[in-house]
Amino acid sequence: MFQSIQNKRIRIIFIISLIVFFFVLVKIFYIQVIEYEKLNTLANQLWSRELTVQADRGKILDRNGKIIVDNVTTVGLYLVPNQILNKSEVAKTLSIILGVSYDEMYRHVSKKTSIERVHPEGRNLDFEVADKINNYNYDGVYLLKESKRDYKYKNLLSHVIGYTGIDNQGLSGLELLYDKELTGKNGNIKYYSDGKGKRLSMPEIYSEPKNGNDIKLTIDLDIQLSLENELSNAYTKYEAEGAIGLVMNPKTGEILAMSSYPSFNPANYKKYSTEVINRNLAIWANFEPGSTFKNVTLLFSNYFFIYKYYLLVIMIDK
Repeated sequence: MFQSIQNKRIRIIFIISLIVFFFVLVKIFYIQVIEYEKLNTLANQLWSRELTVQADRGKILDRNGKIIVDNVTTVGLYLVPNQILNKSEVAKTLSIILGVSYDEMYRHVSKKTSIERVHPEGRNLDFEVADKINNYNYDGVYLLKESKRDYKYKNLLSHVIGYTGIDNQGLSGLELLYDKELTGKNGNIKYYSDGKGKRLSMPEIYSEPKNGNDIKLTIDLDIQLSLENELSNAYTKYEAEGAIGLVMNPKTGEILAMSSYPSFNPANYKKYSTEVINRNLAIWANFEPGSTFKNVTLLFSNYFFIYKYYLLVIMIDK
């Protein structure tokens, strides 16, 4: 009797264990097969870090393909605070090279974040400064490609072209109007780190940036240069409050040149007042028709002359 009860209990335990084992297998299958992509994505988000590689904006060309606005390659400074071993030393070195206070730089290197972008001190650095930083070969200090706008002719066509911000986003003029077309798609360098931020010995993944589209204007660069030169001379000679110039193809209505003074340099737009940088007088200002209305006056004068002559002929006939 006792043996029979023992055997029964063993069978019950065995069946329960078998059921538990079955459910464990089902759960493993569910995790490894059905939920694999979701869990793998979440794991990658925890382990992976991305360093941005900035795309170039599209160029702005004149009607003949001559470049009016281009890009200059620069360098951006990125920090991974958990990988920086001697934060005081790194902060001191970077503060000297970038010309900022030690306290400000120490705040960057010790910030509780996975990736710290040094802004604005570490943006658009030239290669000479980048080389100084790179020579120290600090862990957790990264230098990545950035680009900024190169307004090759400075004030030329400034009100029409507009300007961009530090992140290469269009803020005014054609840069703003065609921002979606000019803006490219940034790339990145993906690497893997553990929970403490230490880099894992896994291969990096590089995603290449895609540059923005170029746009071609109806502007003729040679005509634009001539117009700007004449307006500048007149503006200076007569100490004028402003000057406006437009050159149009009368057959098609295409604008070949457009300029207004005072103008500004889009590369340093912050140095100018809002009134100067935001007012394209050629399309913003109101002005009297002046001599252009004489054609209408002449038309009506001729009409009345013909009408009077017609009446005179009638009176003579009678």
